[in-house]
Amino acid sequence: MKSYLLKYCCIECGKEFNSKELHYLCDECGRDYVPGIPLKGVLEAVFDYEEIGRRWKQKPDPLLFSAVNPKFYPPLPVGNTPFFRVRIPGLKRGGTASSDYPMGIKFDGLNPSGSYKDRASQLVVADALQKEITEIVTASTGNAACSLACLGASAGLKVVIFAPQNAPPAKLIQIQVHNAELHKVDGSYDDAFKAALEYTKMHNCMCRNTGYHPLTIDGKKSAGIEIYIQNGYKVPDWIVIPVGDGVILTGIYKAFLDLQRAGITKNLPHLLCVQAESSDAITSYWETGNYHDAENPVTIADSIKVKTPALAHWSVKALIETDGKGIRVSDAEIQEAQLELAKYTGVFAEPSSSATLAGLKKAVNKRWLKTDNDIVLLITGHGLKDPGAVKL
Repeated sequence: MKSYLLKYCCIECGKEFNSKELHYLCDECGRDYVPGIPLKGVLEAVFDYEEIGRRWKQKPDPLLFSAVNPKFYPPLPVGNTPFFRVRIPGLKRGGTASSDYPMGIKFDGLNPSGSYKDRASQLVVADALQKEITEIVTASTGNAACSLACLGASAGLKVVIFAPQNAPPAKLIQIQVHNAELHKVDGSYDDAFKAALEYTKMHNCMCRNTGYHPLTIDGKKSAGIEIYIQNGYKVPDWIVIPVGDGVILTGIYKAFLDLQRAGITKNLPHLLCVQAESSDAITSYWETGNYHDAENPVTIADSIKVKTPALAHWSVKALIETDGKGIRVSDAEIQEAQLELAKYTGVFAEPSSSATLAGLKKAVNKRWLKTDNDIVLLITGHGLKDPGAVKL
């Protein structure tokens, strides 16, 4: 199956770029970007939506929305993760004692490396194979690094990782077991991001940094297409998403936007952005209209621990255009939700993913959701990613 990708467009100025060439940020809007601020001049993959719409009517297929010809995908399969319905006692409609909210769970912890990040890595690895690039570098708190190491190994590529020194030990082991070159950075994710960009300038390689490479966003949209199909070709009312740098949030937003552009759906789901209390830059931005970094991100949910979210601007746009909301949860609420998910649904989720249930409970108490809403929790990582965070 061919790809129906036509071009990349800057989300700020609209400048177009050849999709057959390697591009990161817009050469105009991103010219003055420096690590330590949200990305500027982010590129969006634009497709032949009319042709996709025609072919979808003949046979619905999520690969119609792939930005890379699937023949270049690495051998290790990614996606098509389970979607199933659950009920969690105590989570009541409208905060009353009527009946439990039925909800869907999309469990991406069952991807090859145990993380949603495999979706982005699959597409970036495929892009590297298509462009005959043999080395990929990325910055990560752990999951994106594990994912790239895993998918890169399956495709025979050299993988170089910059990760914070204090990343969970289980994730650092997973990076190394796939034979990736690991550089531990004495600092935060933002410091690792900067180090990866500096490495990219000095080497003939591809940079997978989240949001920086446009296909990291487009890879993450694939779960949204799957949710639509697995939900009986219906758009959920709400999708609850754990948010750090904002790329999963924008990826899910883009999935339904692309379905809409292709004439397949009419409406967009509301997106609930769930953030750790100390890593709330996107939620604060959505609330006030003014951006500022998270002051001191310290949380057990390392996958959403970000001081400067790469896609802060696009994330807030996604919340506004989907009539979504942002909410903060504490570490104690995350740990409680982690045990509830495991006890009542059989899903062992890492702390960042468990934040979705914690956020949903608070949204229900605030009466943000209607009693008949169709809700989907996005579980992005397996609990075995960070078993030391569990509080029994």
